Amino acid sequence: MPSHAKPSLEAGLVALKQGNYQTAIAQLEPIASSQSNGTASLQAQVGLVMAYARIGEASKAIAISQNLIQSNNPQVQEWATRALEHLTKRKKRDQESKNVETGFVAFDNSTPDSTPVTPPETPTLEEQPKDQVIETKSNYTPPMVPLARLKATVATPLPAAGSVPLSGFMGSVTRTQAKLFGVIYWRQAQRARAWQPLRKPKLIPLRLLTAGTFIALFWVIREMLKLAMGLINQTLVKLPYLEPLQLLYSNPTKLLLTVLVILIALSPWLLDLLLAKLYSQREFSKDVLNAHSREAVRVLQRCCQQRHWPLPKLRILPMAAPIILTYGSLPRNARIVVSQGLLEQLADDEIAIIYATQLGHIAHWDFAVMSLLLLVTLPIYKLYQQVSQWGDKISGIWRSPVTILASIVYGVWCLLTGTALWLSRLRLYYSDRVASEITGNPNALIRALLKIAIGIAADIQKEEETSWQLESLNLLTPVSQQQSLSLGTIASNLSFESFLKWDTANPYRRWFTINNSHPLMGDRIERLCQIARHWHLDTELHFASEPSKVKRQSFLLQIAPWLGIPLGILFAGLVWLTWQLAFALKFLNLKWIYEDWSFITGCLLIGFSIGTVMRINSFFPDIKPATVQTDDYLPNLLADPSALPIDSISVRLVGKLLGRQGTSNSLGQDLILQSSAGLVKLHHISWLGQPVNHQDLIGRQIIVTGWFRRGATPWIDIQTLETQSGKTIHSPHPIWSTFLAVAAQAWGAYVFLTG
Repeated sequence: MPSHAKPSLEAGLVALKQGNYQTAIAQLEPIASSQSNGTASLQAQVGLVMAYARIGEASKAIAISQNLIQSNNPQVQEWATRALEHLTKRKKRDQESKNVETGFVAFDNSTPDSTPVTPPETPTLEEQPKDQVIETKSNYTPPMVPLARLKATVATPLPAAGSVPLSGFMGSVTRTQAKLFGVIYWRQAQRARAWQPLRKPKLIPLRLLTAGTFIALFWVIREMLKLAMGLINQTLVKLPYLEPLQLLYSNPTKLLLTVLVILIALSPWLLDLLLAKLYSQREFSKDVLNAHSREAVRVLQRCCQQRHWPLPKLRILPMAAPIILTYGSLPRNARIVVSQGLLEQLADDEIAIIYATQLGHIAHWDFAVMSLLLLVTLPIYKLYQQVSQWGDKISGIWRSPVTILASIVYGVWCLLTGTALWLSRLRLYYSDRVASEITGNPNALIRALLKIAIGIAADIQKEEETSWQLESLNLLTPVSQQQSLSLGTIASNLSFESFLKWDTANPYRRWFTINNSHPLMGDRIERLCQIARHWHLDTELHFASEPSKVKRQSFLLQIAPWLGIPLGILFAGLVWLTWQLAFALKFLNLKWIYEDWSFITGCLLIGFSIGTVMRINSFFPDIKPATVQTDDYLPNLLADPSALPIDSISVRLVGKLLGRQGTSNSLGQDLILQSSAGLVKLHHISWLGQPVNHQDLIGRQIIVTGWFRRGATPWIDIQTLETQSGKTIHSPHPIWSTFLAVAAQAWGAYVFLTG
């Protein structure tokens, strides 16, 4: 056979890492059966266990594990024993679940006669009491690692089996081969066996915020109704032979309030219908859940008995992405909905504590308002989806009006969901605390949250877009799709602690979560670590305690446009005092202006404009080829805890452009770069007159040049998108900011002078 076709351990491991399991098997099988290189043979056999498990060949994976148990190396024996246990247990659970009627077909990539049996936890090749390499379940897509790094890793010689102490052989395999096998290094910190109850939290902020969210939602809907009613009547007045409808002149407050209260009461049954119709939701039996996590069933039964609740009705969504949500109006009619992906990608104790977080939402009653929000927004999101699909089917002059309509509907959806952002963030802290106290296992929740982020990012990479389900249900899920992008794909290049250090150490971090639907993951995990330390447990992640140093001037420049608003109010007050004094001294009579308080609006706009102008040069510096950063440096940018968006790091990254195609992405709301270092959110502003549209590049290899910004969600403001064929799209962020500043200045001056 030609030299390039000879079996190669390196080629097999690279193929395994890239998900080419058949190629990996073809390369590794001859090496595994060879007796000439004991170490290479052992590594090849371990790789074959992984590959066969991924393609659903459980019997072959088990057979190799049984063979590894006979190895002279005690570490390999231990690994194979645990692997065999997990493979057998997983296979048994899959067989049990097949015997239970679920009403839907589970997501998997196997043939009908082979079910993936990748174990929830694959033991490590390392003798350490607390550290393990854990493989996520069958739906997990391994993070990409640059080929050069793979080659360097594989080329490192390993000691012969049995010739060195335990830690020598095992340490080499764990730290290097873990990435090649598509696994993640988990510490697997323990749970509490006996623990004291935590101090009761103050629920008043959550209660007030829940009520405030309902009021905000009511107010926004009322104002939108009044606007729509007014526009309809104005149109009818201007049209010939038509009269305005007197009903539309009435105040909708009482009727709307009544309708919202009724919707809350009926939300469990209405949402059952909506989710079944839109997303194929099905009933989910306790027996099937027991096959995935016996602890989850015990937690649900014990907690509900203690609180005298009926067991929540269980539902399941046939989604590969791992999500869970709860809706209902009262504890007795609560529903807990889980996706198939979550059951496949989390371990027994992790599934249990995720279910426990949903019990926390029920206990605190915040789920009732969130159910109302979901009930109101789902039909609007479905309308946006339907209009977008119509826009993709038509052409000509009607394409633009339909695109504008889809964007308006999407804006309405964003506005309504925005009323619950604060509650969505706060309630997760409370539910995490309840779940930890119920199970005594905050470390499992840490692992679960990170695995959910990995699973969501893997689903986005597989689908090459953010699915409709993920976006529309995002507000009620434990982890948002936005924060999952970089977090869920960075593990092959950067430790979780390094990535999340920004969330725990940056002194201004909370200012950048105002428009986020979920709290900072690092801050959330640090609170769970505090609970673990309170119970004298080792923690799954270890964060450094020292705070990050950030220049105050940089932060003030970052928020300069918003600082201009209170400064505008102060300026308006000074102007009012000056006019009052001038009038009292009969020096100047501008009473006709200062009695019309609209001049304050002019001052606010002028202040915002000045702040925007002050920030433009720092926010969009010139991109110079000599200082631009490439893909290899991206992990360092993500790990900098002192970075702020104003730092504006010039980058030039190569990767694949992901996102929804067609009318649904006309605003560029779903643009993601898949680079060798992971996923990064892209911000783009469309510019009329460009020969190439950003949607034309989705799914293609591109070069992104722009400004990297480290915030609660890392992103890149695009300057240009280039294809390999030379097509270029410009994103005029500096021009748009300048236009916004000039428009605000002109409008403010007009209001100030005319009143």
